Amino acid sequence: MSRREKMRARPPVELQIERLSHEGRGIARLDGKLIFVEGALPGEAVRATYTATHKKFDEARALEVLSASPDRVEPPCAHFSICGGCSLQHLARPAQIVFKQGVLAEQFRHFGGIEPEEWLPPLVDEEAAYRRKARLGVKFVIKKDALLVGFREKQSHFLADIQGCHVLDRRIGEQLMDLRAVISGLAKRDIIPQIEVAAGDTGVALVFRHMEPLPPEDIAALVAFAAARDWQLYLQPGGLDSVHRVWPEAGEDRLTYTLPDFGLELAFHPMDFTQVNAGINRRMVKLALDLLDTQPGERVLDLFSGLGNFTLPLATRAGEVVGVEGSQAMADRGMENARRNGLGNVAFYAQDLTADFSQQPWARQGFDRLLIDPPRSGAQEVVEYLPKFRARRVVYVSCNPATLARDAGLMKAHGYRLTKAGVMDMFPHTTHVESIAVFERK
Repeated sequence: MSRREKMRARPPVELQIERLSHEGRGIARLDGKLIFVEGALPGEAVRATYTATHKKFDEARALEVLSASPDRVEPPCAHFSICGGCSLQHLARPAQIVFKQGVLAEQFRHFGGIEPEEWLPPLVDEEAAYRRKARLGVKFVIKKDALLVGFREKQSHFLADIQGCHVLDRRIGEQLMDLRAVISGLAKRDIIPQIEVAAGDTGVALVFRHMEPLPPEDIAALVAFAAARDWQLYLQPGGLDSVHRVWPEAGEDRLTYTLPDFGLELAFHPMDFTQVNAGINRRMVKLALDLLDTQPGERVLDLFSGLGNFTLPLATRAGEVVGVEGSQAMADRGMENARRNGLGNVAFYAQDLTADFSQQPWARQGFDRLLIDPPRSGAQEVVEYLPKFRARRVVYVSCNPATLARDAGLMKAHGYRLTKAGVMDMFPHTTHVESIAVFERK
């Protein structure tokens, strides 16, 4: 009997759920062994079936909720049970926030051995149609005689069969069936594995990855689809440098978003990194700048600056701002946005911030305040260099509470206090924890 057959042969079990794992599964124990249960919430009694077994833990899926948590709600999306795009839609939004705050606090204790002096109120915004950037998978399934467009199924590499998306920007999420239809009609529908989607305040762009050249009639069909919606259309026949726009034929290959609190409009290429949640981003930028409390005439350093999401708002308040980003293309985009907004007190530099940057001219200057917005790997190399910047206050924006907590411990060793911290719900209905922290030099 195969391992999968043995799993199917095991009878369902009744489990009492103790807590949630960091990836949003219920945690139970049976005969002393941990079991991670998909679809179960803390405090619930469930009947579950095994899906995998390991030496130190097992995995299961809830078949029936015998005693429901008061925080259990009806998922707002009809595809929640199969689609892996969201994992917490069955948990009430306030409880999602409490869960994320608990993850952040636990990581601070575990990795940094510290706790903030003050917890900030959680930053929240709309929970539906918030996602402006995504990578959609595309696959023609012969057994179903259907082309699928969307996200993977839960705990699977297969694409989920969805007709719409609750969290995608409505301009995209409500067009998935039309998108499926146009791709299904292509002669080369089987050579398109994915679509990058990006939306700005007023525009939408689709980037089609294709593994072989598309015939003219297929390109014409995609152009007609985009033109009817006034969307931008890009093709990607190879690596990132092969991305090129085919519709509209004229104009700049940019989308834009605004930061009304600062009177700014930022332009970006559809393949650029931007925050996926426009509402939270606006609130986050304002919160970060309020926490940094930059004064006129001060010099501010923005590390991992991207296209200027924090740098340019800082330039409206500070005397001088320096933005540093690993990618030359993004540093160039930052200067493009500075010129676009008439800001002359800002400079952008390209530098790998995981390598030694101590001899760079910008790094040998003093700064009054510092903002850090690193990738998931954190900013360990920057933190080790931190005393030489001599910044009195640091605001750290994080997309990974584990590396934030690690770096917070290092900053404590360098003489900084963790004065404030809190979560920002950038990805509602998921276990992703975005957070912000304030450090002050003792």
